[in-house]
Amino acid sequence: MLIQFSVKNFKTFKEKATLSMVASNYDSDVREEDNVIQNKDRKLRTLKSAVIYGANASGKSKLHEALAFMKRFVITSSQNSQIGDPIGVDPFRLNIETEVSPSEFEVLFFFDNVRYRYGFEIDKKQVVAEWLFQKPKTKEIELFYREYQDIDFHSTLRSKGRFLHKEGAIRNNVLLLSVTAQFNDEISSNVISWFKGLRTISGLRPEGYEAFTMHKVDDPEYKQKILQLLNAADISIDDLQLQMQSLNDISKELSKELPIELREKLLEEVAEEEEDPQFMSDVLTTHKKYDSNSKHVGIATFSMQDDESSGTHKFFALTGPILDTLERGYILLVDELDSKLHPNLVCRIVALFNSKESNPKNAQLIFNTHDTNLLSSGLFRRDQIWFTEKDKLGAAKLFSLGDFSSKEVRKNEAFEDNYIRGKYGAVPYLGFFDELSIATADHENEK
Repeated sequence: MLIQFSVKNFKTFKEKATLSMVASNYDSDVREEDNVIQNKDRKLRTLKSAVIYGANASGKSKLHEALAFMKRFVITSSQNSQIGDPIGVDPFRLNIETEVSPSEFEVLFFFDNVRYRYGFEIDKKQVVAEWLFQKPKTKEIELFYREYQDIDFHSTLRSKGRFLHKEGAIRNNVLLLSVTAQFNDEISSNVISWFKGLRTISGLRPEGYEAFTMHKVDDPEYKQKILQLLNAADISIDDLQLQMQSLNDISKELSKELPIELREKLLEEVAEEEEDPQFMSDVLTTHKKYDSNSKHVGIATFSMQDDESSGTHKFFALTGPILDTLERGYILLVDELDSKLHPNLVCRIVALFNSKESNPKNAQLIFNTHDTNLLSSGLFRRDQIWFTEKDKLGAAKLFSLGDFSSKEVRKNEAFEDNYIRGKYGAVPYLGFFDELSIATADHENEK
């Protein structure tokens, strides 16, 4: 469960930006049972979903990229780098100070009912700082704190990190957490497991996660769940079948576009394979076929890639991550969720997460969108609605509707209308359109 994420000096975020999933007390009488996760032992209330709005290029996607970068670096920093390799971090480049300063990332989260706080500062050359705190009950304990290559460990902690550090196994361009997790350190492995349950996907590129859903179709029980979700979305597909293609066939198709020398080499290498592996190349959808009297007379088979609409294709790709996130109690971050999807369907996806029945394991959904219909849907409280806005110097800030005072923003006011007319900010300024003078050469000649 995500409690809070902060980022500083990364891409468009110059100053520290914090996304908090902690539910506000002011909104406690609004959709409390559906939208809020109650952790009575900790006296903490967290939100099941959050939506982020903002003008184009205001930082919505960059926030998504920041959390995706943190996850990727945590999981792979010790595997995908060698001594002296640069770190692929991208600081705020519109300021001469920040472009050479470290970037900072931090998350607060629950894993197995224990609260952790983990973060790091990095520049392109090295890890500048790294820290991990644990709060098993009421008091937060510092497990380790790192400054460059100096690391302080908790005195009572039997950590493999202490031994690895002593042996010089922690390079300056990798995270201590990543290294110790590779050596099966229990606490580090817990943190890594939490990051692996953080799903970050792009609503603009469904091919990035479609393969995951295609693998799920191969499981008969899971396929029925996908079909149920498709039909609930009013997408009338009766069955799904994987289309398999051999490596030999794929190679023949690819080789058509290659020069003769490369084509022959590719085909020779494939011919040397003892077996011809099969790969998933498409999903075939089955639809009922009717005669002129509307009588069911057979079936028609379509290709998901070639015949189905782009909206159907995207929603099919989404069904796997959505179902898996709900079943495991994971966290799903989607950039541009509304792309190619009907607004009513986006509402239904959000409702799946804001529900005790369909979300018993308290999975979380965080996404950005331009679909203002959601603001008038009644699905969100003030503390679930976030905005990104960029200043004149190109730096983005992140703020919530819950940050406004109760006098400025009431609980049940018309969020959509007020947002569109600019009451909350985070909308593009389009006044310069009125001053544009665009004339074609033909038009000038006519004068």
